[in-house]
Amino acid sequence: MIYFMNRRFVLSNKNIILLCFIIAKFVLQYLLINPVYDLQRDEYLHLDQANHLAWGYISVPPFTSWISYIIRILGNGYFWVKFFPALFGALTIVVVWKTIEALKGNLFALVLGSLAILLSVVLRINILYQPNSFDIFFWMLVYFTVIKYIDTNNSRWLLAAGAAFGFGFLSKYNIVFLALGLVPAILLSRQRKIFNEKNLYIGAAIALVIMLPNIVWQFKNDFPTLTQLQELSRTQLVNVNRSDFVKEQFIFFAGSLIIILGAFISLLFYSPFRKYRFFLWTYFITLFIFIFFKAKAYYAIGLYPVLLAFGSVYLEKILENQRRKFWKPVLIMAIVLGSVPLILIAFPFQSPAKIQEVSQRYRKLGLLRWEDGKEHNMPQDFADMLGWSELARKTDAAYAPINNKDNTLVICDNYGQAGAINYYSGYKNINAVSLNADYINWISLDKKIVNMILVREANDSDEIVEALKGFFTQCTIAGKIENEYAREMGTTIYLFTGAKTDINKIISQKINERKAAAKTP
Repeated sequence: MIYFMNRRFVLSNKNIILLCFIIAKFVLQYLLINPVYDLQRDEYLHLDQANHLAWGYISVPPFTSWISYIIRILGNGYFWVKFFPALFGALTIVVVWKTIEALKGNLFALVLGSLAILLSVVLRINILYQPNSFDIFFWMLVYFTVIKYIDTNNSRWLLAAGAAFGFGFLSKYNIVFLALGLVPAILLSRQRKIFNEKNLYIGAAIALVIMLPNIVWQFKNDFPTLTQLQELSRTQLVNVNRSDFVKEQFIFFAGSLIIILGAFISLLFYSPFRKYRFFLWTYFITLFIFIFFKAKAYYAIGLYPVLLAFGSVYLEKILENQRRKFWKPVLIMAIVLGSVPLILIAFPFQSPAKIQEVSQRYRKLGLLRWEDGKEHNMPQDFADMLGWSELARKTDAAYAPINNKDNTLVICDNYGQAGAINYYSGYKNINAVSLNADYINWISLDKKIVNMILVREANDSDEIVEALKGFFTQCTIAGKIENEYAREMGTTIYLFTGAKTDINKIISQKINERKAAAKTP
């Protein structure tokens, strides 16, 4: 019992345990990242969206930009960047906890399910400031509202489901696959009566109202997300191996496979869960769709938290009928020990040099295969967390002696470079941009360009550099990324001064060419 401002609050044993899980969640999210690492390349783009608020972006829906705006208000520090994915991971644990309670689970089931979420791939997802953390939370929230509707027969939960789906859509379009799996599964089950509920359609209307601003934005901007998906399919998804997709599903919740197996068994044979059986068909239908479209394996993570809730309750009921009480702690220890290998390889708590020493461990699990389909010497996400502060520091050194900074354009090959420079630079008005991702819409040409800093990837030819030399009076190499473990290793910073032609016109033409090319199927 706790007293706060003369008010009495009752903190039950269950709530104390839940609070411990939440605290453990936050502690682990910070402890499992070695300080030698910078933020990851995608994080910089998402943080920069706070400076360009809109109802949509080429890369993601707007929800992430709202969180980025809050982070900016709070000072844009590392702590807050990592806080919010951890927060949504903690909220996912809370929703799983509440789902287990709705399924009539007791303390052991609550602990089992929460531990399974805590020590799973969700912990790995939550170390990065990306929409995936929000996506998984909203998937679970939608499933929770559907379970509450079935449990209570209160159709108001369908209104909540609509709101959860709408905000899930604004966090990541991946939630569309939830609907593609859930709707046909319900239609094939006895729960198809849900389609007679008026509140289902009101809930759908609520979802549409929430999604509408983004849909309108997509329409006004010629649906850039569809163009990006085509590019993603051509450059990345084409390298996805369907067998690898299936294998990774077993890795994601390696320590909790027995709980997921328990979920499958319970949804098939456990009579109290008969009314929820469509969740099993939802899982397989959604998984089939992902496999058919050669989706990345982590797209399917949102399917598992609800299964862990079902499995935890079922295993609890089984063990309650066992005379030997030691099976419960044995199961808890099995989850912890089974999760240790995942933690040892999935988190950047070791230095890059140490990871190099044990690289064979990563290679066996396919973690050295990047989205280009090739094997590299570091996991891609880890390599994407190195070299950025070095890049910003050396760009600042090139930028510092320039007198007419307002007439200087800092342009980069990719969004990670531009975002990292804007995040780490000591010059808050440096406004680095790129012809890549959302930055192509953020380039301001309202001032005459006299100087240019060009950040060029190491594997690029020097044709553009040679061409630019003819447009300026002087070109010098201002620096290179020298971190051998960084994906950006060798990226070069060029300083061009004294424009001899209209650079604004040239950049404008390049922007139009890129946008036209993006619209071409």
